Amino acid sequence: MRAALTWRDKAEQCIYDLAFKPDGTQLIIAAGNRLLVYDTSDGTLIQPLKGHKDTVYCVAYAKDGKRFASGSADKSVIIWTSKLEGILKYTHNDSIQCVSYNPLTHQLASCSSSDFGLWSPEQKSVSKHKTSSKITCCSWTNDGQYLALGMFNGIVSIRNKNGEEKVKIERTGGASSPIWSICWNPSRDERNDVLAVADWGQKLSFYQLSGKQIGKDRMLNFDPCCVSYFTKGEYILLGGSDKQVSLFTKDGVRLGTIGEQSSWVWTCKVKPDSNYVAVGCQDGTISFYQLIFSTVHGLYKDRYAYRDSMTDVIVQHLITEQKVRIKGRELVKKIAIYKNRLAIQMPEKILIYELYSDDSSDMYYRVKEKIVKKFECNLLVVCSDHIILCQEKRLQCLSFSGIKEREWLMESLIRYIKVIGGPPGREGLLVGLKNGQILKIFVDNVFAIVLLKQSTAVRCLDMSASRNKLAVVDENDTCLVYDIHTKELLFQEPNANSVAWNTQCEDMLCFSGGGYLNIKASNFPVHQQKLQGFVVGYNGSKIFCLHVFSMSAVEVPQSAPMYQYLERKMFKEAYQIACLGVTDTDWKELAMEALEGLEFETAKKAFTRVRDLRYLELISSIEERKKHGENNSELFLADVYAYQGKFHEAAKLYKKSGHENLALDMYSDLRMFDYAKDFLGSGDPKDTKMLIKKQADWAKNINEPKAAVEMYLSAGEHMKAIEISGDHGWVDMLIEIARKLDKAEREPLSKCAFYFKKLDNPGYAAETYMKVGDLKALVHLHVETHRWEEAFALSEKHPEFKDDVYVPYAQWLAENDRFEEAQKAFHKAGRQSEAVRVLEQLTHNAVVESRFNDAAYYYWMLSMQCLDIAQENEQQKNEMLQKFHHFQHLAEVYHVYHSIQRYTELVPLCYRCSTNNPLLNNLGNVCINCRQPFVFSASSYEVLHLVEFYLEDGITDEEAVALIDLEAPRLNKRENKWQEMMSDHAQSLRLDDNTDIIEDDPFTAKLSFEQGGSEFVPVIVNRAVLQSMSRRDVLIKRWPKPLRWQYYRSLLPDASITMCPSCFQMFHTEDYELLILQHNCCPFCRRRIDESNQ
Repeated sequence: MRAALTWRDKAEQCIYDLAFKPDGTQLIIAAGNRLLVYDTSDGTLIQPLKGHKDTVYCVAYAKDGKRFASGSADKSVIIWTSKLEGILKYTHNDSIQCVSYNPLTHQLASCSSSDFGLWSPEQKSVSKHKTSSKITCCSWTNDGQYLALGMFNGIVSIRNKNGEEKVKIERTGGASSPIWSICWNPSRDERNDVLAVADWGQKLSFYQLSGKQIGKDRMLNFDPCCVSYFTKGEYILLGGSDKQVSLFTKDGVRLGTIGEQSSWVWTCKVKPDSNYVAVGCQDGTISFYQLIFSTVHGLYKDRYAYRDSMTDVIVQHLITEQKVRIKGRELVKKIAIYKNRLAIQMPEKILIYELYSDDSSDMYYRVKEKIVKKFECNLLVVCSDHIILCQEKRLQCLSFSGIKEREWLMESLIRYIKVIGGPPGREGLLVGLKNGQILKIFVDNVFAIVLLKQSTAVRCLDMSASRNKLAVVDENDTCLVYDIHTKELLFQEPNANSVAWNTQCEDMLCFSGGGYLNIKASNFPVHQQKLQGFVVGYNGSKIFCLHVFSMSAVEVPQSAPMYQYLERKMFKEAYQIACLGVTDTDWKELAMEALEGLEFETAKKAFTRVRDLRYLELISSIEERKKHGENNSELFLADVYAYQGKFHEAAKLYKKSGHENLALDMYSDLRMFDYAKDFLGSGDPKDTKMLIKKQADWAKNINEPKAAVEMYLSAGEHMKAIEISGDHGWVDMLIEIARKLDKAEREPLSKCAFYFKKLDNPGYAAETYMKVGDLKALVHLHVETHRWEEAFALSEKHPEFKDDVYVPYAQWLAENDRFEEAQKAFHKAGRQSEAVRVLEQLTHNAVVESRFNDAAYYYWMLSMQCLDIAQENEQQKNEMLQKFHHFQHLAEVYHVYHSIQRYTELVPLCYRCSTNNPLLNNLGNVCINCRQPFVFSASSYEVLHLVEFYLEDGITDEEAVALIDLEAPRLNKRENKWQEMMSDHAQSLRLDDNTDIIEDDPFTAKLSFEQGGSEFVPVIVNRAVLQSMSRRDVLIKRWPKPLRWQYYRSLLPDASITMCPSCFQMFHTEDYELLILQHNCCPFCRRRIDESNQ
């Protein structure tokens, strides 16, 4: 800190007080019995003000700038306007010692030797309050709520706005230490109101509003006459008997002298919101100083240490923006920082700090060493184990214990010094002298190395990261860059005030000057952008700039130097620059340029950075091709151009490299068919066909299906043409295609048929299948379209399709509730299991719905199905025969039940033993006497006059029928007898009216049985009995194999019996014929009369 005198004037009388207008333009000075008004800019006396009759002791300006007040030994207070006009005057009983305006309410406090008064424009009178001692000084708090009064008896009295005492501070010195000046800290950042008190016990003290003292008294060694704060409360001014104005911190630490005077200083104040100080002295001297606070700081890479509030040091991490404050109680004179070391010089000592850890982000420092000694130096540098002091031409190297280890004496004044790194204890220093000499010094070597000598003085220095280049800013603001080894001047640039090399890139530096930042890469032209301040560091893409008192890290895109390298095809160097920090667009540009330059390694890195997988795949494929021996650069470049969309350039390169087919493929894929035709070469039909096919694909994709169909047909792509036509429902087009196709082209013809079916044109589909000769597909077509007649006709000609026709037909019948027909169709198709399942379902439904007649019919059909299965399948024979008998029985039961609902009483008669049986018979349908099973009529369910007989062992069915047919003559009383009638529809026995009674019938003898036996004794006949029987007396159930035939003999001559040749059920002939007339079918099996017996 230094003070520069701006202007000075001399009045004839002592200057007791002064006050600034709040806007800082005018200075009001109390000189003798007058007020002098000065222009602060140049010290011109604007106007003297006369109004007081005696010496003016005090003056104060209102915060709003509208009024100021003066108090005099003539016991009066005068209120003046900002236009320098007196508007009001009031008096006290004693001389006025001090005046002060409330900062908020603008209430005026005027203090005399015996009282103080409070006045405001709203009041007509001044309210006055007596005091026990002379008031020497007064001051209002920031919020205007309290007024502090300094007394001659050493007491500080704190009053409220009404003048009532709230706090009384009694100091140890008492009356021997009168309070001569007090002032409240105007800072609004302080938590508590702080009152600075200066007394003639030569002490400076601080108090809270509550009266509690802050810290200890600070000894001044002079009698203070005035104390005042800077506008923001960061510093204090003190003047008095030591004939100078001293600058203190807000905590009372003396920082330095502002201006030495020739007499006592009675008043000193700071111009509002500035660093200007006005001083009034005993001898009438008025001085106006400007305070210049120099920047005390140090920088190493990304750590910046600077002085704050004159006594504190703040270390700032420029990348993370972290800050740490190191508090001190003394003036900080110099700061140096290097790696993990920090050196702070104070008036009487040097403190060396170190970081707690080696972590690069650690910001916590601790004291490592103290050198308690006063040093005078211009520059301070710290190393790992030493500190370097620079005083004009002399450099001294001291250990941390304060022992001088080495000293260097230069030829000229040292203008610049910087640590450039090295092993601990052997660091190198870069030193620039006023005579233009630049030296390198190692702390462990007494000999300095001259790097080079230039004609102009050095202002700033920096060495490149590899120690090969040196940048110098001289006193003419020229930046000069030298090769250290050859001493050659590589280039120079004007308008520079500071320079820094990039720590991450050897060929990049930046320098500032004239409000611009200049970035220079290699020997390329300088890139400029606006920047205020000094460049002090350059790390990657960050430039560290010191502007006024603040250091900032400016992010600078490295685009300009990168493009300069790209223009010269220096791709690797451009990549290094890009790594320092460029935009995504710049990365893409670098990647593209490197790719076009066939610098694949750099291109790959750049494309990886922007995550462009498409180009990375291209590079990968090119590298693979290179591994396999391909080295045609033109072909590689053509691929690159094609990827970039530069198709015509790519085509030219393809043609040049002898790969016209690649150009053809490219244009075809791009649908640029007119260009593609230029590369068809000698008109290879294969290429032409391929081109037409691709053109058709394109027409299809752009929704031009008709054109696509025509092109596909031209290219011989019939399948695609058929698919498009079919999908759009163009039947005519499909017909045309199908009729033009050769029958050998089965796949496209089948596709046509598929679409004909889909588009409901089965006729054309059938025509197409016939053309191909695909009879199976034709059968399926007929079945799917339910054209059963054509399907049946086809299956007649080709029996192998019988299943393919009848099974779907049966399913269709079943789906349409034509179950009986479905069952027959299943049966016809040989699907016995499906036929049985349909019948079982029909039977179940009939029973559930109480249709017992239908149930009987279905059970009969089921039994016949089982019999068929038994004939065909030897493994299931026994099971099926059991089911046959079971279903036959159920058929008869349900048929009986259908009829039994219409009759109330049926009394069965056994025709073997002539026994009347009860209606409820526990034995079932057999005689209770002879156990002979009853044979019922299948219509009326009366017991028929038939007796079942069995053949003797050894007699076959064929032999038995032959013996019966012989019909041996018998002795009859009459010639007429039973007449047997045979037809296709039934077998009947009719009794002729003239028939004689048969005598001596061998069969009748066989009817006898043992009475009372519980076992049934069947009627078994031999050959003689068979021969004696008449064919007309016998009914035969001719069951298919494996069943045996059943034989029945009629015993009553007066009743005709008919048996159905299909189901072998027996009926009274009259009932049967009536039912036939009614239903035209058998009442049991429903066999139609017009059907032949199969």
